[in-house]
Amino acid sequence: MQNMLTIISNALCRITGRNVGAQTVSELLIDLSEYVNLTSPAAPALAETQRQPPKPPPVSTRASAAELGSGQTDQLDRPGARVVVSRSFADFTPQVTFDIKKCDVHRLEEGPPVKAELTREQGLQYYRIMQTVRRMELKADQLYKQKIIRGFCHLYDGQEACAAGIEAAINPSDHLITAYRAHGYTFTRGVAIKEILAELTGRRGGVAKGKGGSMHMYAPHFYGGNGIVGAQVPLGAGIALACQYQGNNQVCVTLYGDGAANQGQLFESFNMAALWKLPCIFICENNKYGMGTSVERASACTDYYKRGDFIPGIRVDGMDVLCVREATKFAADYCRSGKGPIVMELQTYRYHGHSMSDPGVSYRTREEIQEVRSKSDPISLLKERMLNNNMASAEEFKEIDVAIRKEVEEAAQFATSDPEPPLEELCNYIFHNNPPLEVRGTHPWATLKSVS
Repeated sequence: MQNMLTIISNALCRITGRNVGAQTVSELLIDLSEYVNLTSPAAPALAETQRQPPKPPPVSTRASAAELGSGQTDQLDRPGARVVVSRSFADFTPQVTFDIKKCDVHRLEEGPPVKAELTREQGLQYYRIMQTVRRMELKADQLYKQKIIRGFCHLYDGQEACAAGIEAAINPSDHLITAYRAHGYTFTRGVAIKEILAELTGRRGGVAKGKGGSMHMYAPHFYGGNGIVGAQVPLGAGIALACQYQGNNQVCVTLYGDGAANQGQLFESFNMAALWKLPCIFICENNKYGMGTSVERASACTDYYKRGDFIPGIRVDGMDVLCVREATKFAADYCRSGKGPIVMELQTYRYHGHSMSDPGVSYRTREEIQEVRSKSDPISLLKERMLNNNMASAEEFKEIDVAIRKEVEEAAQFATSDPEPPLEELCNYIFHNNPPLEVRGTHPWATLKSVS
């Protein structure tokens, strides 16, 4: 014991530059108390103050290094007293270059880079985005099972790296349109969690005023959430045509699933986009299964990145946010250069079934889902990368998780207490600029006015 005290005392001398000669454990704790904060069960208020998680910044803005570094602590949990050692931003590695999986390419001489730089700020921001989407979707799952959310509901958990990586590579002024698995993109496009959950519960405070539901959410430069399988693809080509016509150097990211990849309207859109060299990134989120059907049973050719034939394509690891980011940057630069459209296939995975009415285990095994969770989870992969390279602390991630859980719980409280839209608003906003019209209502003898 005496040898251990001597070793610790000498280490403290070197750290502090002061003479420390503790002979007992009590004396050593007195010396340590000048440089660390001691909390114990006897002082719960102080402990709670010190462990208060930082409020995460809005998704649509980049957090500064000072904001991301605030509240960072390493906590050693022991029975009894707890020692909290403060760590500064300088303790962490600010930037690391990672090797990432090489993309398969079609009709391209070279593809996206095989190395990706990640700063500490970016890593924490990506983690916040993906973890928020994950918690939001798990809350939606809970509300659906409580029969608070009704109708169709398609969850995005497992695919978070796709949304986070795409948004990290394009500009807020670029355009994005997707299918019905849209909650994650609604969030990354800037809509608050409470507005998304309130829309799912059909409340007045929802992003579409409670009248759109799971599949119909919109935001600036975000065109939904579309319920008809594959129908958003020609719409995305039309948005890209508008970008080209206006000459604003913007691109349109048009997403669809592997289940929609065999739709005829996709190939019509590919043909027109290639003829007119539209700045459109067609992205197939291949999560391995359509509506209860594996891709091998539904498609004679599962190389979805080659489906454009005469359009170049890239196949990307959709479970790695850095792979998605670098591939999307490559694709966006390709489109902005005037070369025309490009096709991307993101190989990803959904943890839930196709929709909430699908248990998701009749056509695949629970063991398969668990294996993906344990080996390829996008949130865990990013977290391990950052921890292994000293870019953040485990306690820092815990604090972020606590803050996100709190925010999601508050959003759920709003989504279950906010009133439903009144009947007189049923027909509002049907027309953009026409004068109010008489619209037949829910009863033959009742009429509702349409307010534009």
